[in-house]
Amino acid sequence: MKCGSHNLDFGERTFVMGILNVTPDSFSDGGLYSSTKTAIEHAKKMIENGADILDVGGESTRPGATPVSIEDELRRVIPVIAELSKLDAIISVDTYKPEVAFKAVEAGARMLNDINGLRTKGMAEFAASTRLPVVVMHMHGTPRNMQDNPAYRDVVSDINSFFDERISFAVEHGIKKERIILDPGIGFGKKLEHNLEIIRRLREFKKHGLPLLIGPSRKSFLGAILGKPPSQWLEGTIAAVTA
Repeated sequence: MKCGSHNLDFGERTFVMGILNVTPDSFSDGGLYSSTKTAIEHAKKMIENGADILDVGGESTRPGATPVSIEDELRRVIPVIAELSKLDAIISVDTYKPEVAFKAVEAGARMLNDINGLRTKGMAEFAASTRLPVVVMHMHGTPRNMQDNPAYRDVVSDINSFFDERISFAVEHGIKKERIILDPGIGFGKKLEHNLEIIRRLREFKKHGLPLLIGPSRKSFLGAILGKPPSQWLEGTIAAVTA
């Protein structure tokens, strides 16, 4: 799987994704890296610590978050992506807006990370035109309401059914199946027991024959287990990643 000058041959290899929130209100690091300078400094540290992929997001998707305008999101992410593209890492843009994705790819992004699972009008068509890897994530509802008592018949089976439908949709819109990455969306419309079930049964998502992206880092379900504030969720993150 080609991604710019990088060969994203996922195979059995684990790629490490560093999350760069250039927002004032993300749940664990909101405002810490909202300037281009601090964002680049943090990105370099993540690369030094082993990050292969840097995922840049300009809209908080924490529970209860409200959408930001296309203009605000562009203002936040494009200067950062343009600078990051000079570094030795794969740059991913975390957006569900095709207008933002377009400008991000122009600036140097080489991977698309869509928390809305290609459900925004025009996103699938744009993703197909880029021939870049695209992450399709499962989310119950929207960030604003996703934690309002989410319910599943069987969380893993329900997510797999969603993936079946989204993969078919993506392929029908011109995205090659081998360029799709699946993300079950830990913390996105899931209760504590749902998140733990997803981690316990990750192998069941391999039925699709596609790479998986798993994002447990500093998610609130860890706080529910540890009984500590977000600044002390590192050990829980490490445990979840190990699992």
